Amino acid sequence: MTHPHDAETSQIRLTEHHAQSDLRTLLQLCAAGRVKCSGKTLRPSAATIAQVGEVLDAGDFYPDEPIAAFAWPLLLQAGGLAQLAAGKLALTTRGRQALTQPAHRVLACLWQRWLSSTILDEFSRIEAVKGQRAANVLSALKPRRGHVGAALAALAAGEWISVDQLFTTMRKAGHNPSVARSERALWKLYLEDPEYGSLGYDGHHPWALLQGRYTLAVLFEYAAPLGLIDIEYVDPVGARDDYQHNWGGDYLERLSRYDGLHAIRLTPLGAYATGQTSAYLPGPTPEPATAGGAAALKVLANHDLVALDGLPPAQTLLLDAFATRTGDRTWALSPASLLAAVHAGRDLAELRTYLDQAATALPDTVATLLADAERRVGAARDLGPVHLIECADTATCVLLASDRRIRALATRLSDRHLGVPADKLDRFRKAALALGHPVT
Repeated sequence: MTHPHDAETSQIRLTEHHAQSDLRTLLQLCAAGRVKCSGKTLRPSAATIAQVGEVLDAGDFYPDEPIAAFAWPLLLQAGGLAQLAAGKLALTTRGRQALTQPAHRVLACLWQRWLSSTILDEFSRIEAVKGQRAANVLSALKPRRGHVGAALAALAAGEWISVDQLFTTMRKAGHNPSVARSERALWKLYLEDPEYGSLGYDGHHPWALLQGRYTLAVLFEYAAPLGLIDIEYVDPVGARDDYQHNWGGDYLERLSRYDGLHAIRLTPLGAYATGQTSAYLPGPTPEPATAGGAAALKVLANHDLVALDGLPPAQTLLLDAFATRTGDRTWALSPASLLAAVHAGRDLAELRTYLDQAATALPDTVATLLADAERRVGAARDLGPVHLIECADTATCVLLASDRRIRALATRLSDRHLGVPADKLDRFRKAALALGHPVT
């Protein structure tokens, strides 16, 4: 297939550059504590899905059917960039580092980590196929997902392929993401009615219905939001009819929200993420370019930040974290706002990197403000918990503090007190015991 489907109702979504913007936005949302997920299922809340859908660079794929907005919080968790804390996603150390790393590297890592993750079985999102929760029905997730990943990695970058052609190619290559654990397990999967609608009957579980739908879910909901594939798609209602001869199928307008995916094309980012290329060579930026580039921000000498044409969500969230909003499109930097951001766990390097890109040269007053804040941040550091060891007298304290083994483990604080870092306490106790002074 050399070009996408030409139906009037089809849509083309070029994902590569949108994904890089969306990654930054989602990281900023997590840093702001605005992504809520279930502590049990790890799935995003309805309110979070709605919020994410509103800030995605090009919106979700369908206006009333969350796909990318559902996937992003799960991708960040599976990739180790965020973890649940009191019902909200908080950035991990790796997530904070990702704020200043090249987006394409982070996206490639997210894909590889998704392939080995068990945070969610994509087939569970195909709710019309019932019986999935019964014991010993679904196959192991990692091998199944690995088949889809291998099929994606085998595609020629830059060439469109219809999903039906992809299914054929996968079957020929032996990439079979079998959903059911066994032939017997097929009988427990059904549409509408567990007896009459069972998928175990001959001819009622074609490859496209199960393996194909699982493949569509992985590609549409995870590979596409990460920017690995451009997609051509239509409304899922009536897009495929391979299930309608099943009992109960004629009552369903669609089998899944992914039925509308018609064709895909591996992007340069996809070629990099799947290991086809060792270096990322980005494709052309779509026209019009993603709104709100770094140059849209004016940095003034009085510490004001002005974005007359507005900014994309990721940059807006970043400025909200480090500066005080003074209007719809204006912010003010101050010592208090910078130090408050650091106190909340943000890194000044993140703001510095962004501002260096936003202006050809920062005003001296702003550079001085940032440098002063950076000095203050380094003036006092939390070295972690320390155990306070009290000695009976000065002589005991001197004896312990002067021992060559203990000198590397403890700091003398007064005539009778030593400070011992928590991670060195066990070694300190052993050294003290060797000197005839067990620590009680």
